[in-house]
Formats: sequence, structure tokens, C-alpha cells
Amino acid sequence: MLSLRVARGSAPTVLLRRLLVAATSAGTGFLLLAALGYAMGHPGNPSAAGARLAWCVVPFAAALQLSVAVSRSEPSGRLHSGLAAAGLGRGGVPLLAAATTALSCALGSVVALLVFLEVRGGTAPDAFGSDRPLPVAGALTLLAAVPLLAAAASAASLWPRQAAPSAPASADAEDPGTLSAVTAPAGLPWGAALTAIGLAIEVTADNLSRSTATDLLPLPGGLGSAAPTVLAGWALTAAGMVLAGPGLVHACGRLLALHRPGALRLLAGRTLQEESPRIGRPVGVLCAVTAGALAALELYGTGDRELGPLTGLAAALITICALGTVLTAALEARRTREHSTAALVQLGVPASLLRAAAGLRCAVVLVVVIPLTVLIAQLAASPLAV
Repeated sequence: MLSLRVARGSAPTVLLRRLLVAATSAGTGFLLLAALGYAMGHPGNPSAAGARLAWCVVPFAAALQLSVAVSRSEPSGRLHSGLAAAGLGRGGVPLLAAATTALSCALGSVVALLVFLEVRGGTAPDAFGSDRPLPVAGALTLLAAVPLLAAAASAASLWPRQAAPSAPASADAEDPGTLSAVTAPAGLPWGAALTAIGLAIEVTADNLSRSTATDLLPLPGGLGSAAPTVLAGWALTAAGMVLAGPGLVHACGRLLALHRPGALRLLAGRTLQEESPRIGRPVGVLCAVTAGALAALELYGTGDRELGPLTGLAAALITICALGTVLTAALEARRTREHSTAALVQLGVPASLLRAAAGLRCAVVLVVVIPLTVLIAQLAASPLAV
């Protein structure tokens, strides 16, 4: 009931983000039900049904990430005093965020069930198993997975932790344009190494699969098949890009503040370095999704293969979740620096300078990550090109 009251009094932008969470939950729930229906319509092909269900993990994870990002971006500072007065204590905000996330995802799951039942009645019997009764327990279990896991992930990400004692900041002697030292995230070298290992595994696995009779796993939507080790290489490459995201964004900030920066470059660089832990991981996820899409287009875009409707829905869900997560993280970063922005305005900094700094941050990040993403996509697709 409290989450309903909070949702009713939320700003339109907050409601829009929750509606996006509900929509992605509906799409993910529909994909899970479609996999269940395919398994019912093809009882003699359990491997294909299992592969369809396994590929739903990717949009499922994307929907969870978006749910967590939306939960973290919602303004909850004003609720602390009221929740403490109600007796909820330090865990009041995480519990409220979990309940709100579960409510939004549950709404999407209901929509997914209604749409699936409507589509199931008008398709061929083997498409969604319309000639067989729908297992209620299985359908409810699949639909409840997104709300429950999204609520648990949101509560875990917002649960208060004991802050570690921070070391005093020291001046950076090598960079006179830096106001104070900002510790760089440690994931950039590890992410680069993981990406290189993933690409190497793809090349080696593709050569082995061509020379030996290797069991191949079917790809979704009629995209053919690939060796399990090739898919493992893709997974390592994507994980490396996500891990390197914060360090890459921090490096962009360092690049801006190099060699006697002026007010514009100094402000943009310092802000980018401070926000790198918050926006770097979503940027890495978006780069991984973009690289996968570019590699798929290079491999299969010129052929006669056509994506199925469910594959197109999954691709759209993943893309929307990745973009929505980046935008939500950017909004959260903007909200956290409101006090700093207000202090700069009081000191006489013109608003045009703040807007120019924001544009410069976006431009530098795009200039750095776009060529890297295209390069990784080409390297990932070249071993599989025939």
C-alpha cells in the first residue's frame, strides 16, 4: 500500500521510468511463455526447447539491470525521515524500492500473460502449444521470476553498507589541471585482458570447429549455429567490455584534463572522472550490446536469413534496456551533483558553461567508445565469417 501511495505521488518522469520497467518485464515474460509454449508444442525436441529458454537469459538479465538502475535513480532522500518515523529504520528505502519494483514488474507480467493467451489462440498448434492446456504452475513460475529477482536485486543494490574509511586526497603532481586526486577504477586492465582472451577463444574455437566434428548450439531466430566455445568467447568478450567500462570513462575524463586545461575542460574532465563508477558499467553494457548487434549484422545481415519475430522482440528489449540503463544512470549522476551545480551557479558560473561541459563529456565518451566498439565487433565477427 505504501508503494502505491508513493507511486501515485511521483513525478511524471519517475512514472515514465517505472512504466518502462513494466514494459520490459512484459516483453521478457512473453518470451519466457513463448519458450514454454514451444516446449509444449514440440515434446519430442527437448534440446531445442531448452535452447530457446536458455536464450531468454539475455533479455532477462537486461530487464533486471534496468530495474535496478531505475530503483537507484528514484529520489528517496525525502522518505528517510518518514520511514524512520514509521519504524522501518535504515532498511525502509530498500524495502520500499523492492516493493515498487516488484509491483511494476508484476504489472508487466500480467500484461505478458494476457497477450500470450490472446496470441496463443490464433497461431498454429505447434507454435505455442495451443492444442495443449497451459501448465498453470509452470507459467506462474516463469512470470514470477522477473518480479521476485528484480525486487531482490533492487533491495540488495540499495541496502545500506558500512562505508570504508576514505584516504585523504593528495594532489596529482603529474597533472596540474586536476583539483584533487580521483582514484581510477581498477577494472580497465582486467576488462581489456578479458576481452582479448574472449576474442582469442573465439578464433581458436572456430578453427577447431571447422577441422573437427563439434556439436553446435542453435542460435535464436534462424541465425544458424555456433560451437559452445565460440559462445563462451563471446560471453567473455562482453564481460570484459562491461568490466572495462568504468575505467574507460575515467580515462576519458583524464584525457579531457590533460595539458593545462581551461575551465571548460577541467570541469568536464573532473565530473567525468567522479561519475565513472556510476555511469561506466552501463556504458560498458551498451558497448557490448552494440558490438554484438554489429557483429550479427556483419555475419548474417547480407545473407538470406530472416530474424523471427521473437528474436526481433528480444533484440529490441535488450537494446531498450541498455539505452534506458545508460540514460537512467546519467539522470542519477545529475541528481547526485545538484548541490555542486548549485554551488557553481552561486559562484557566478554561467549556465552556458555547464551545458557546454555536459556536451563535451558526452562527445568525448562517444569519440572514444564508438571506434573501440566497432573494432571489437569486427574482430568478433571475423573468425566466424565464411
